[in-house]
This record gives sequence, structure tokens and C-alpha cells, in this order.
Amino acid sequence: MSSSVCGWTSSCRAVVKMVSTVAAHLLFFLISVNLIPTTPIVEERPFQAADGVIGAALGKNRKRVFPVPHTEEPNPISEAYGYCNTPNRTEQAWEGHSPADYKLLSVQVMIRHGDRYPLYSIPKTKRPSIDCTLSTSRKPSHPLLNSFISHMGQGSRGHWESPLASVPRLPNHSACEMGELTQTGVVQHLRNGQLLHHAYKRHNLLPSDWSPRQLWVETTGKSRTLQSGLAFLYGFIPDFDWTRLTVRHQWSTLFCGSACDCPARNRYLEEEQRRQYRLRVADTELERTYVDMARTLGVLTRQLRAANPIDSLLCHLCHDLSFPCAPMGDTGSGGCLTMAQFAVIRRQQLDDEVDRRRMGLYRKYAILAMYPYLNRTATKMERVAKAGEAGRQPRAGGEEVFTLASAHDVTVAPLLSALGLEEARFPRFAARIVFELWKSPPVTQGQAKKKAGKGEKSKTKDGELFIRVLYNGEDVTFHTTFCRSHDRHASQPLCPLKNFLSFVRKDMFSVVNATSYKEACYRRPG
Repeated sequence: MSSSVCGWTSSCRAVVKMVSTVAAHLLFFLISVNLIPTTPIVEERPFQAADGVIGAALGKNRKRVFPVPHTEEPNPISEAYGYCNTPNRTEQAWEGHSPADYKLLSVQVMIRHGDRYPLYSIPKTKRPSIDCTLSTSRKPSHPLLNSFISHMGQGSRGHWESPLASVPRLPNHSACEMGELTQTGVVQHLRNGQLLHHAYKRHNLLPSDWSPRQLWVETTGKSRTLQSGLAFLYGFIPDFDWTRLTVRHQWSTLFCGSACDCPARNRYLEEEQRRQYRLRVADTELERTYVDMARTLGVLTRQLRAANPIDSLLCHLCHDLSFPCAPMGDTGSGGCLTMAQFAVIRRQQLDDEVDRRRMGLYRKYAILAMYPYLNRTATKMERVAKAGEAGRQPRAGGEEVFTLASAHDVTVAPLLSALGLEEARFPRFAARIVFELWKSPPVTQGQAKKKAGKGEKSKTKDGELFIRVLYNGEDVTFHTTFCRSHDRHASQPLCPLKNFLSFVRKDMFSVVNATSYKEACYRRPG
């Protein structure tokens, strides 16, 4: 879901202190029954995700993806804009940073789609007026936007897995359709791709004559993920060669490929949904708030809930539009939704977040939901690492050195949880998670001699392998479960790849008292 705010009025001032306190703890925006799919699904259902308002505390030009204590009451509106991710400021990206002489072997990226139009409309109010066509004369824009539009016109030269060939490559409605990517969303990912282009340029990750095998792009069938992925890719490789590109289709938002069947995952989700439901129905203040909102609009409370107004209100906020109001009616209805109502919803969301962590059901769901994707990630890293071994004959066409998965918040959120990054902020529009594979320089003959004993022949030892994990440009590797306890001594400042491989292949299943994905998924409850 999304968050909403109203213009400051005298009626709002009484709740400013309360709202500011709430906003200070904006970690995840609404974690509700609709946060995650009940089964691996073909497409993102209408409003499965709880889009939310997450602030970005800035310091030394580095975005903090974990909350920090505030010494002052933050402005709830500025916090909300952190979730909107409006592309109007310079960002610091820490991708591509490593100790001297380390070699970057591969990069795997998962993104959330960019800013989109709401998935629902609020009853008896006007839909937000947003143009989803692309124009360099409209803000926000980007230096690459015009050439991007032109390049997408050549998309028929690319290779598309069914049914992606029939999905429009650009948003194209003057009055946005529900869930359609906006120009803001396109610009967000042009910027994302360009950031990584500059971050990896000096590492020669992708050669200028890259082969189709070296670049892997996959997306769900929604236009907003396909278009976000293309915008990201164009920012990363401007004017890329369509004939060398294959865009692959993921039918599930979990990106689980052929390993989606997991009964236990569905059971954990159902238990999590029941927990969320019990917490909500016990909240009398929340119920009164929905009743008041429904009365203002002149609709039934259940009708308002079904319309999921928070999602639409966030769109108004992100696009600097006045909040919707209902005309005055004979029954006392009429008026606008208020900051006070938002404050109550936010408070309940935060209560739910605390309870969710305490119960641990979502973490169990996330482990099983994201194992297939993490296992593919680990396998790709192993292949690239083996191909880079000294004396090994490279495979024709090379290995996948850059992988892009264009996904949804219902993909990124469980991935964060599965990695142990449960304190990370809920995925904003155009969020990105990056996995980097690094290799240390080989031990030289001189160094080897120092370590070799008398009478021993010195040998040149191949470099060791390491992993970095970054979330929205911030290095979060040592917040992950598999590297949280790693001793970062001077000679080994990065996280060993073997930690990640052990985590994915075995250790992560300890959360569900199992030793393998198959055992965890199919063991009978009891």
C-alpha cells in the first residue's frame, strides 16, 4: 500500500507531533495481507503489495538504508518523499568499490519497477491527472530520455520470450492506465542504469563486443517491469545492440523459475496473513478511522477498504497533486482525507511491523520464496568463478557477467528478509539490490616465498573470491545473515563467497528447521 498526507490546515496541527513521531520510524510501508502473493503467480495481482512511505536519512552524501535514531522530529512529508524516490538530487552509489587490484567478475541486479500510476481508484473522487507519455519537455527528464525513446522504436530487432513481444516497450497513454509506469519511473531507472554504468566502467565488466550469453535480462510480464528493465539497461549500456539482446519472461513475481512449487511456503504465508488480520481487527482506532474516511467520501467502509485508498494517495503525494476530496452531500458526506487519518494508519502499520518480526512467520516465508532466485544467483557466480580460474579454457561466448531482474516490491521485500536485512527500508520505487562477485589478486612469487618454509617450493596462488551486497547504493554486506559475524581484518576486508554459498545451499534452511529446500517445502507439518 501507500501512504498519504494532506495539506497543512488548522485541523491537522493537533496531530503534527504524533505524525512526526510515527514518521521517524518509517521502515516498511504497509505490511498487510496483500504484501506477498499466496502462491507463485503469473502476474502481480491488483494491489498485492503494500507500497509505503520510507524516508532516507542522509549523511555525508550516503543514503542510509537502515533507520538511525533521530534527534529531531522529522518532517513526515520529507520522509514520504524518500519512498517516492523523486529523481531530483545527486546520488552516491557505492557499487564498484573494492580494495586495490581486486577484479570484478560479475554483477547481478534485481530492481523494483519505477514510479507507477495507482492500481485502484478511490470511489467518488477524481483519478489523479497524470500523463504517461514520454516528453523531454516535461519534468522529471533525463539527458538520455530522447535517445531512449528513439531506441525503443527499434525493439523488434531484439529477441523476446513469449508473451513479452506484445508488451509495449514505452508507457504511451496521455491519461495513465492503472499500474502504468510514469515518466518519473522511466527517469528513475535511466538514472539507476547510468549510475552503474559509471560505477563499473573502469572495471571493463562488459566488453564493447559483449556476447548474448554475457548479458541476461529477465522480467515479469507487466509493462511496468519490462519498461523499467529497458530503461535501466539503456542507462547502463546506451544504444545497446538489440540483435544481441534476449529478454526473458518470468511468470512468477518470485522469480522461482521451475522451482516454484513449495507447499510449506504457502502455509507460512497463510499463517502470516492470519496474524496480520487478527492484529488489524483488534485495532479499534484503525476501524474508526476507516469509518470516518468512508463517511467523508459517502461510501460504505468495506467499499473504501476494497479500493485501497492509500495507494492512490501516495501517487498524489509523489506527483505533488492535491489530495482528492468529495463534494458536500445531504447526508453529511464531503471533504478531504486528512493527515490525522494517515497517522492512525501509519501507527497500525508500525505495530504490525513489530509484531511481524516478533512472530517470524514472514522470514520463514521469505526464505522459501527466495531460495530459487538465490540459488540461481549462487550458481551463476560459481560458473563465472570457475571460468576465471588460471589456465582454464573459457567457454565460447563467455559467461553471464551481468544479470538484470526487473521485479516488484513483492519480490524485493522477501529477498531483503531472506538475506537477513529485515531492518532495511521497504523497497521504494526503483529500488535496487546488487550482488557483486570479486576476485583478489593472485599471491605473487615474492609473497609466496615469505609464507613458504625452508626447502619448500614457492607457488603462485590464485586469488580468492568475495561477494558484496548493496541496497540502493549502500554496502549492506556485513548486515546479511551470512556475513554479519565475519571478521573484517585488513588482509580480507570483503565477505568470502563461500559464506554466501554455504548460506544458500544449507544454512538458510535452519530458520525452518530443515537442511534443504525440498525437505523444507514438502515435510508434513506437525
